[in-house]
Amino acid sequence: MHNKKIRNEEKKVKYRESYEWPETYGNPDWFLEDRFGLFIHFGLFSVAARHEWVMTLEEIGVEGYKKYFEHFNPDLFDAKKWAREAKEAGFKYAVLTAKHHEGFALWDTKLSEYKITNTKFGRDLVKEYVEAFREEGLKIGLYFSLLDWYHPDFLVDGYHPERNNKEYMETHPGNMDAYAEFMHGQVRELLTDYGKIDYIWFDFSYPQRDWGDSVGKGKDDWKSESLEQMIVSLQPDIIINDRLGLGRGVGTPEQYQRSTKAEKGGKQIVWEACQTLNNSWGYDRDNLNWKSSEMVIKLLIDTVSKGGNMLLNIGPNGRGEIDSKTKNILGEIKNWMRLHSESIYGCTASQYEAPADARFTQKGNHLYLHLFSWPYRTLLINGLGGEVEYAQLLNDHSEIKYIQDEGLSGKRKSHKNLNLEVTEVHIKDKFEEKALLVTLPVQKPDVTVPVIEFILKDKEE
Repeated sequence: MHNKKIRNEEKKVKYRESYEWPETYGNPDWFLEDRFGLFIHFGLFSVAARHEWVMTLEEIGVEGYKKYFEHFNPDLFDAKKWAREAKEAGFKYAVLTAKHHEGFALWDTKLSEYKITNTKFGRDLVKEYVEAFREEGLKIGLYFSLLDWYHPDFLVDGYHPERNNKEYMETHPGNMDAYAEFMHGQVRELLTDYGKIDYIWFDFSYPQRDWGDSVGKGKDDWKSESLEQMIVSLQPDIIINDRLGLGRGVGTPEQYQRSTKAEKGGKQIVWEACQTLNNSWGYDRDNLNWKSSEMVIKLLIDTVSKGGNMLLNIGPNGRGEIDSKTKNILGEIKNWMRLHSESIYGCTASQYEAPADARFTQKGNHLYLHLFSWPYRTLLINGLGGEVEYAQLLNDHSEIKYIQDEGLSGKRKSHKNLNLEVTEVHIKDKFEEKALLVTLPVQKPDVTVPVIEFILKDKEE
């Protein structure tokens, strides 16, 4: 069996051959191997502590919003601690909001005074994040908002906090050509000054929006084609998400779970489900609508079972610390991933159909069944009969017994040993030709979601 595992590792899938992916972008193999990423929303909105869109939700003008800039001081920020805790929780890559819609830069940009090095904090947070996460072996991602509600050339539209301020709009008519030049310059800084960046995550195009007195912005406003060309010239190995309005890159559904795999032209799409822990991406002190750790773990499993990644978000507070509720959830994820990460990393959707209230993930000849609810004693899996060499619980590697091909006729075997007579599971159902009958302990393992690992027969032997 050990030799089979070695051979299975040697037969790594080349994801690029089976996925729809731009030829000019970097190879996404690492992304689809890692499967679990950490999203970090941090900025001036962390001080306001009531949603990352607080500037526009409450129509706080540019001048009024400056109070958060003046009082921003994440004195307890420790990039190494963030990176260590991320790695321990099982994350393989991270994406930090280098600049959100509010226009505030977390790095020492040379193109704006509205930056973290001009606050009481005075340090380049992007630099510290990149160095710390890289040291822990995590891939480096940077989020960059295409919107900028602070910049004077950014044309006011229905999302802008000054949308009802006629005086502001008269004095700021907007110049999207000048803004695009500025924005491209900031992206160039991020992809030039901080070494290798593995993933750049843009947010977002919205040309379909029409508020009557204004319309949304898209690829022409951002000059996305030339922006994309610049990115790949600076970072040839980088991957890019799909929000430049070009119809390509990593798919990024947020706060939503796909019902099926994502495909285009007969090939799978590279995608990640973006999920928050409560209803806000940024730190929101009074938002108590938290997802349970069980829900988050099931969302991760469900996503991988459909061939996707999961990008799970946290919002550190204004002092740069991760709050206790977030830490508790991450701690539960850590406990589960420590025992079950094999069923996530490098896995994808399976050809086999999982039973009700369960999900399959697969990596080569290793098939993982995640049981969202624990059945009583028996589990029937159609299509898997004759395929299995061995089965075990992943949490403790204890053997799981099964019957395939033979013994599924429904005929009850007679025993002179009455202990066997009363303890064996006797099945009278009718089965499909290739059914697998799994016998489970009555007691559910003490883990959030139990996983059965099926090692499939090597068909090449």
